[in-house]
Amino acid sequence: MKDPDRGADASEGGASGGKSGASSTAEPRPGRNRGRTSGGPAQARGGRDAPGGNPPQKKRRKRRRGRKVYARDGKPSVESAPSAAAAGPASAPQAGQTRSTPVVEPASTASQTPSIAVSAQPGPTGQGGVRSPRVPDLPVYAALDLGTNNCRLLVAIPQRPGQFRVIDAFSRIVRLGEGLTGSGRLGDAAMDRAVEALKVCADKLRVRQVRKARLIATEACRAADNGTEFIDRVEREAGLRLEIIDRKTEARLAVSGCGSLVERDTHGVVLFDIGGGSSEIALIDVSRHRTPRLANHIVSWTSLPVGVVSLAERFGGRHVTRAVFDAMVAEVAGMLDRFEGRTRLSHLAAGERFHLLGTSGTVTTLAGVHLGLERYDRRRVDGLWMDNANVDAMIEKLLGWDFDQRVANPCIGADRADLVLAGCAILEAIRLHWPSQRLRVADRGLREGMLSELMADDGAWRRNRRRGAFTR
Repeated sequence: MKDPDRGADASEGGASGGKSGASSTAEPRPGRNRGRTSGGPAQARGGRDAPGGNPPQKKRRKRRRGRKVYARDGKPSVESAPSAAAAGPASAPQAGQTRSTPVVEPASTASQTPSIAVSAQPGPTGQGGVRSPRVPDLPVYAALDLGTNNCRLLVAIPQRPGQFRVIDAFSRIVRLGEGLTGSGRLGDAAMDRAVEALKVCADKLRVRQVRKARLIATEACRAADNGTEFIDRVEREAGLRLEIIDRKTEARLAVSGCGSLVERDTHGVVLFDIGGGSSEIALIDVSRHRTPRLANHIVSWTSLPVGVVSLAERFGGRHVTRAVFDAMVAEVAGMLDRFEGRTRLSHLAAGERFHLLGTSGTVTTLAGVHLGLERYDRRRVDGLWMDNANVDAMIEKLLGWDFDQRVANPCIGADRADLVLAGCAILEAIRLHWPSQRLRVADRGLREGMLSELMADDGAWRRNRRRGAFTR
């Protein structure tokens, strides 16, 4: 999948041809095909047999966008072209005017004018040199994930089967779960931050004319005593109705979002999503026949009631010594010991075709530090392979940095400086239970899983295949 913040190009003009007029200003090409015209025989002979002895008129032909246009005494006419009134909206564009690709709108709202025009790329040059659009209409889908730490939105259109193109995105750290571990409730300041971020998301959804969307809230709203009250407030103030999903659904969506990163020769994967308030772990067996939905191959899963925010609040995140770090690892390892299905991949874990797959801010941060990025670059991080030595070196490096040094790193920053080592502790506990020589990094997760399921369930890829809408 592409970078979420990349949008689509707007079309250059309207969906149908407009008024003529540009052809009269273009230079004609004299001296070509003098014997061809739409007139009678006398005109065809250049006026030699015309009564009255009028001097012959020279015919000049020019090409404008693949159509033959004859100019006679400075007055152009389009050969065999129907009038604009007879042709209707589907008529060819007039000379000198560019025909643009149609604006992408859901069919139910096509009569409305979108605030942001999204256009498909033009197709190959067709007969006569006119570019014909490949995609007359593409539906827009959206996925929003309000977690314990982040508020994220993706808006996308379907492409080839199993793929989509992101046309809008939003991400903001809101720390909705701040203080939840101690109080059991969402704080007023945290809810205010989340509502403001959700208002931005609502504005983006309104201008995109979304066909289908799924808006979810996870652990913070699940665990808080006032979680449902907050959901009601979001609906009143932001106009969005969020769905509080259970942990099993969260694990399945995380797996669905990472299907393309599990290669065909893989036999087993432990996929984990280290969140702000919970951590989802799924054991995936693809050693037998593999179906398009990776989530169908989950053989066991668990959701730990611990994430980077809750663990950092309990042990401290600013000043983390080796002893504090080891205590955090032991805390999470004890939770994994109680996971009854943890051995379901034992027959595959010893082989070379088994690996870990991490989708969270913790592993993407480690990858960015490992690559020495001066600015986080999703294109270089998503799908990156790291071996054990790389992961060990990055954790040791972060443990050796003080808080200010973590803040100064461009891949960590002030928003994650007090959380990243708590995430590393959760990662270390996972590595202890499922040793693997390789870890693959995924900068994707719940939102991508929701989009994939929305498009598949809505038949978006089947419709596009019938229309031949896929670009190459």
